[in-house]
Amino acid sequence: MAKPSQTIESFNNVLQELKNKIFKPIYFLTGDEPYYIDRIADYIEDNVLSNSEKAFNQTIVYGRDVSAADIIGVARRFPMMSNYQVVIVKEAQNVRNLSDLEIYLKSPLNSTILVVCHKVTGDGKKSADKLSEVVKLAAQKGVYFVSKKFYDNQIPDWVVGYLRDKGIKIDPLAANLLTEFVGNDLSRLAQELDKLIITLPAGSKLIQAVDIERNIGVSRDFNRFELTKALGEMNFVRALRIADHFARNPNANPFVLTITAIYQYFVRILKYHFLADKSRASVAKELGVNEFFVAEYERAAKRYSAARCVSVIHLLSDYDMRSKGVNNSSTDHGELLRELIYLIIFGK
Repeated sequence: MAKPSQTIESFNNVLQELKNKIFKPIYFLTGDEPYYIDRIADYIEDNVLSNSEKAFNQTIVYGRDVSAADIIGVARRFPMMSNYQVVIVKEAQNVRNLSDLEIYLKSPLNSTILVVCHKVTGDGKKSADKLSEVVKLAAQKGVYFVSKKFYDNQIPDWVVGYLRDKGIKIDPLAANLLTEFVGNDLSRLAQELDKLIITLPAGSKLIQAVDIERNIGVSRDFNRFELTKALGEMNFVRALRIADHFARNPNANPFVLTITAIYQYFVRILKYHFLADKSRASVAKELGVNEFFVAEYERAAKRYSAARCVSVIHLLSDYDMRSKGVNNSSTDHGELLRELIYLIIFGK
């Protein structure tokens, strides 16, 4: 499977060809990140044919409703009063006998633009193995595009890039705050960013943390990012105040996400201790963070030795199990988090 960075490059190449009206007979779009799959399919749906041509020459079907034989039958039709017909198969992972599509792909019609939107979960290896011949033929005859899911630590940079293309900037704190609230769902992130752009004051080209708080509803003071920062600073009062806020709002702040954020934070501090090159750019790359936050990890590493980080990670594992009821029959998540914060900062 392609790396996330390769996904963007491949997407830009495919989109540029489409804008230059260079069309291929097959677009096999697959992967576990639906955002780019949908964008390519939507562009083809909206732009290849004129409105008058679409009536007779554009067909959109859904995987649950068709078999590979049905798709082949439609794809082999010739366009009416148009150079092309467009056939888009959405949710193609649900098509019956999709591997039979290789029959058509051995000799596809150049007048048909067949778009197969094949969304998978995980690495999609099993699915790819079953479709190996389809994939091979798609790559030979047209476009085989893999859309790879982004990791959480890659999302802030994606947010920056998305806004840069629209002439908007975002400060690093705001990018991290938005990422924490939305996660790595690119489609939802794009929607939230588009809303934020609309709400910016006239002439403003910068999204700040206050804009996230005002328009999306996530607190810039009480969130997992601020909690890990307080832990890194050994600011017990601040960390406890955030924990109390989480306890009052458990649905918006699930314990499992909180403990995951703390775990990732201390793994980065531990990794920092063993970096040979501690220049800002190198640290940012190795830890997967914006350079803006490197100083925070430098300071945290002075407070938490490598051995202390290992102890904290073991502690997190123990409290993760306790949150699931192991060796714990009554302590709620709010109290567990308070205990955890105390032990992280002051030790056992």
